[in-house]
Amino acid sequence: MKKTFLGLGAIVIFMASFSKADLEKEKMVVATATLTHHEFQMSAGEKLINKSDCIGCHNKVNKIIGPSYTEIAKKYPATEKNINYLADKIIKGGTGVWGTMPMTAHATLKPADAKLMVKYILSLKKK
Repeated sequence: MKKTFLGLGAIVIFMASFSKADLEKEKMVVATATLTHHEFQMSAGEKLINKSDCIGCHNKVNKIIGPSYTEIAKKYPATEKNINYLADKIIKGGTGVWGTMPMTAHATLKPADAKLMVKYILSLKKK
């Protein structure tokens, strides 16, 4: 009988420990996590880059084999002419602009996808 009362008392104390303030804090944590998740969503161009072989030669801020995306953004203003030019470079490949190492062609890439990738890269220009 004493064990039953002890057990029930422990359950009551345990249940009482969950106050309304704790529930409000939990709701705030969930809301903040949801907001943070939305802030870090990737653009369509960034997703395409991450799915491709681009990361083998390029990095967002550091030169690997090819220039970093921020170097490209610094060199090329985000004009329609440059977007078309760079999308064409991605699809056809090329050499000579950033050194002697050729960039591999990506002939199966759709022009619209290449443009999304370029728009993302050019959006990295520091103001």
